[in-house]
Amino acid sequence: MKRKDIIPTSHERVMRENDFIVSKTDLTGRITYGNEIFIEYSGYSEEELLGSQHNIIRHPDMPRAVFKLLWDYLAEDKEIFAFVKNMSKDGGFYWVFTHVAPMKDKTKQKIGYSSVRRMPNAKAIPIVTEVYQAMLEAERNAGPKNAMQASGAVLGNVLKDKGLTYEELINVLQSL
Repeated sequence: MKRKDIIPTSHERVMRENDFIVSKTDLTGRITYGNEIFIEYSGYSEEELLGSQHNIIRHPDMPRAVFKLLWDYLAEDKEIFAFVKNMSKDGGFYWVFTHVAPMKDKTKQKIGYSSVRRMPNAKAIPIVTEVYQAMLEAERNAGPKNAMQASGAVLGNVLKDKGLTYEELINVLQSL
């Protein structure tokens, strides 16, 4: 479960170029594996992470609609790439460019999800931050009942204005 007792700070940890954060979850999002880099950046011990919901590292600057999009893709057995701002146990943050994909067993049954995160393109972060702030504002203004729809509409308008699909936008931003 997301920690409500952690206060976000302005302390940013920038990922190293050759680092890869890897984690795996079960179908409900509970962490079943985290590599040493994940443990390092999250600030949690392996014992604290294993069995916890992956949103233990969710930063409050992340719009809920981004995670809805992620879960919608995974529900359709599709992989997804995204820019995510995570929060460490000490309240600091770190941006990642993530790839999340379903994991399947030998019989092709979905058994969980894997996520590989790497250093995002620094040029993309101000653009993503602006979009995420607009999405968060829409969530706040719409209230809890309509927050997801309002936030998703902001992202939809960005895509429409740019004439891009979500996948195209993410690829453009990571290759700036």
